[in-house]
Amino acid sequence: MVVNAFFATFAAKKTKTTMAPRKPSIPKGTRDFSTAEMARRNYIFDTIREVFGLYGYRQIETPAMENLSTLMGKYGDEGDKLLFKILNSGDYLRGTDRELIDAGDYVHLTPQISDKGLRYDLTVPFARFVVQHREELQLPFKRFQIQPVWRADRPQKGRYREFYQCDADVVGSDSLLNEVELLQIIDQVFRRLRIRVAIKLNNRKVLAGIAELIGAPDKLIDITVAIDKIDKIGIDKVNEELSERGLGDEAIAALRPILEISGSLTERIARLETLLADIEIGRRGVEELREVTEATRALGLEAELDLDVSLARGLNYYTGTIIEVKALDVEIGSITGGGRYDNLTGVFGLDGISGVGISFGADRIYDVLNALDLYPEATRVATEVMFVNFGTAEASAALAAAKRMRAAGISVEVYPDSAKMKKQMAYANASSIPYVAIIGESELAEEKITLKEMATGSQDLLGVDEIIARLRP
Repeated sequence: MVVNAFFATFAAKKTKTTMAPRKPSIPKGTRDFSTAEMARRNYIFDTIREVFGLYGYRQIETPAMENLSTLMGKYGDEGDKLLFKILNSGDYLRGTDRELIDAGDYVHLTPQISDKGLRYDLTVPFARFVVQHREELQLPFKRFQIQPVWRADRPQKGRYREFYQCDADVVGSDSLLNEVELLQIIDQVFRRLRIRVAIKLNNRKVLAGIAELIGAPDKLIDITVAIDKIDKIGIDKVNEELSERGLGDEAIAALRPILEISGSLTERIARLETLLADIEIGRRGVEELREVTEATRALGLEAELDLDVSLARGLNYYTGTIIEVKALDVEIGSITGGGRYDNLTGVFGLDGISGVGISFGADRIYDVLNALDLYPEATRVATEVMFVNFGTAEASAALAAAKRMRAAGISVEVYPDSAKMKKQMAYANASSIPYVAIIGESELAEEKITLKEMATGSQDLLGVDEIIARLRP
């Protein structure tokens, strides 16, 4: 009996332990956002969306998933590794080569079990969109897009696996006025957000000219992938990587002083012009840099405009201007980037469509605004007025008053339950609601409302129209 009782108790404890629910979690590199956080994020999205609209950009959306044939090969080898692949539906192993499974050859196995992936950015899907809908589009076509993207990267501060991009692109025009306009958009967005930034520029043709100058024109991709990491790993580590990628010691030695060109923006462009005078592609890149910077500076920028010869933005599809934006007051990676991609639609069978665009990293901008506490007061408050609920008659009057106030653009809540006053006031306080509206027996009789300002404790007996006039003068 004792033994049986012992085992019964043990079994009960084991069952209880086994059945205890695990606390749910989310994948690393992703985040939940509370109502307060979403108010802040929407402030960012709304600011960017409004500026895009001022420059004639119109919104589109593309699916979260694309065919892998659309995505693969557009971001370089490193980018391809960071693509999230989606398993085919149903029995995805049916028809696969079992020898590949046994050998662990996932490189060749993946195409057999997955033909779709989550988008890595918004630019390649946009190029696919342009080709697919070419007959419906009037060129030049200006679009913006605000949607999430996914990268199988190692999560760290300022780097997420799921994050939002806010893109603006124009296709069907070779004019460098587009670059000038995009730089104005960048400046205006960050001026409105009150973030001090430096806008760094380079040109892919300049990089191609430099590769030719040091005798390694066939190593352009290797050079751009490596030097794009200078800020992260330093010039010595970059040199080691260049050596590993097959660049000779003489070429590496010749590259270093070019990357370390100093002086003012005008002086550095002049220095590049001298260095690349005999290399046609490099000379054209310098000419484009000069035209873009001079036109932009003539219009006036609040942001700091700079030239960074090491700026490569390792994406293979850039062919001209390259843009990167850094926050000046917070240590974080690039918060905006972009450039010209003359050949992107060509990979989808439509040649001769030039494009240029920028992408705001909303999640990093969000982190910067949090660090600097730059959000306006309006983002901290969702509900402006809460009506206290004292019962059926009072709630009915509150609903009628709330309807009129909402029509005037005032956000209003009516507390749903006839709970104790202390509980209702605690809810209003915890929700940072600035005003509480009270309709009791005396207010019902007078057809008035007692409006209490939570910050000061002051209260006034007012009519609905008087409350509207006070909150919307």
